[in-house]
Amino acid sequence: MTLVASTYIVALRYTRTVGTDLYFSTTAVCIAEVIKLILSLSILAKETGSLGRLMSSLKEHTLGSPKEMLKLSVPSLVYAVQNNMAFLALSNLDAAIYQVTYQLKIPCTALCMVFMLQRSLTRLQWFSVFMLCGGVTLVQWNPAQAVKVQIEQNPLLGFGAVAIAVLCSGFAGVYFEKVLKSSDTSLWVRNIQMYLSGIVVTLAGVVLSDGPQVLEKGFFYGYSPSVWFVVFLASVGGLYTSVVVKYTDNIMKGFSAAAAIVLSTIASVMLFGLQITPNFTVGSLLVCLSIYLYGLPRQDTTKIQPEASSQNLKEKLLVV
Repeated sequence: MTLVASTYIVALRYTRTVGTDLYFSTTAVCIAEVIKLILSLSILAKETGSLGRLMSSLKEHTLGSPKEMLKLSVPSLVYAVQNNMAFLALSNLDAAIYQVTYQLKIPCTALCMVFMLQRSLTRLQWFSVFMLCGGVTLVQWNPAQAVKVQIEQNPLLGFGAVAIAVLCSGFAGVYFEKVLKSSDTSLWVRNIQMYLSGIVVTLAGVVLSDGPQVLEKGFFYGYSPSVWFVVFLASVGGLYTSVVVKYTDNIMKGFSAAAAIVLSTIASVMLFGLQITPNFTVGSLLVCLSIYLYGLPRQDTTKIQPEASSQNLKEKLLVV
């Protein structure tokens, strides 16, 4: 996940700032959904073992389950907004600054888990959340500037897009985790349900956002090998995310973020001429430390509970 995330951010940044024919981000998001659907179908076909079982499973969980399809359309819509906000943000912010700022999705996810899944957080975890906010603030304060950007940028618009992406990430991630763990339905069936809805949603986004331009220039206008590489990374990253959420939780997704920050920053220095400032360095360190503290295991107090219960029972017996 760390390798995919850091490579995706840098590659996406490259395609949005170093190029003549700028492709439509909405079409890229739509194609990524199609690739994720194809990959999920391939894995489900391997699990079922035959084409007949695959078709039967698809019929049961798609056409035969309209309520489930509607349920999975919610994260599809939210993820579509998030992905388009990522394109907008990376068109106006440096890759490393975006990566660090985007870590605000961790406290947003924590709040969503508290309210939506009724989970509690330790004091250390809440402390790490505030530390993360402090680190992000330092990164935004007098941020470093890249020197090889060929388009005019609007940092305020970029940070606004990041804020929307953060809210979408927190809500959609926790919502999807709740759906995954509320039944025994296969992970890949759930993915197929979500990606079918996602294709419809992202196609609507293409029509509403870039419809006339797409008709004039073509759906794949501006696509190059590097753009296709970004689309592939987005697809693989989406599948990795669903696997991690299924077998752990949304908090675990934050563990790879710290290493991804370091890797994307190093790549930005080499590719985009990023100038590292002291504020950025300290802020990045605080972000990495906060992610580490947030993921520390809770103290296990279950071992002392039986002893306490036994002692209480002895005291009651003595009283009797």
